[in-house]
Amino acid sequence: MTNLVSENVAIVIIGDEILSGRTRDTNFNFISKNLLKYGILVSECRIISDNKNEIISTVNELRKKYKYVITTGGIGPTHDDITSESIADAFEVEIEINKDAYNILNNYYKNIGANFNEVRQRMAKIPSGAKLIKNQISAAPGFKIENVFVLAGVPKIMESMLTEVIQYMEPQEKAINIRIKVMAPEGEIANILEKTIENYSDVKIGSYPFFESDKIFGVNLELNSHNNNSINNAINFLKIHLSEESINYK
Repeated sequence: MTNLVSENVAIVIIGDEILSGRTRDTNFNFISKNLLKYGILVSECRIISDNKNEIISTVNELRKKYKYVITTGGIGPTHDDITSESIADAFEVEIEINKDAYNILNNYYKNIGANFNEVRQRMAKIPSGAKLIKNQISAAPGFKIENVFVLAGVPKIMESMLTEVIQYMEPQEKAINIRIKVMAPEGEIANILEKTIENYSDVKIGSYPFFESDKIFGVNLELNSHNNNSINNAINFLKIHLSEESINYK
């Protein structure tokens, strides 16, 4: 992975139910917020269908581009759960019954008095060489292969798996995040924002309009940087120029 374009993370949400709108995805939001706590940034997210060729091409593209790739969805026991075999094909390895996964699932279903039938045994099929990721909710594991982490799509299960995933990742220095509420529309402050970015290129500025009523509206500015001096200087620069234009801020 010496030719990575980005040290950050890509997320792949897999599932026809997401694309159709039948199910609302919450996994992206949860993953990105929790990675940010460790200074790990998400640079890209894709939502794709339960299509083998699409999963293979997407994963192969992103794993060469980003330091880490996280996929969610498609590792259950039903006919449309094809993520595991697709990942195996992407890495050109065999998919096989993993003994540890088989034993975990066998014990789980025995303990709840359910039949560990052939359909459920599909969840023990893991790409050769992959490491298991524990599932504290319903036993069926996810897995890690090289820089790709394959997790369940069910939010509670995915969330339990993410704790282990983060342990594999290298924490980064957290960015400093400061917000300013500007009581003016974007069109009135666009030039000020452009000047600020020109002067402080290592500070990212997000501009998010808000409308509280017909008379109360404006822009929430979010400044991010790893450089404390730069972000403080950028804020002072902004405030001076906003004041010169008689624009209120909080």
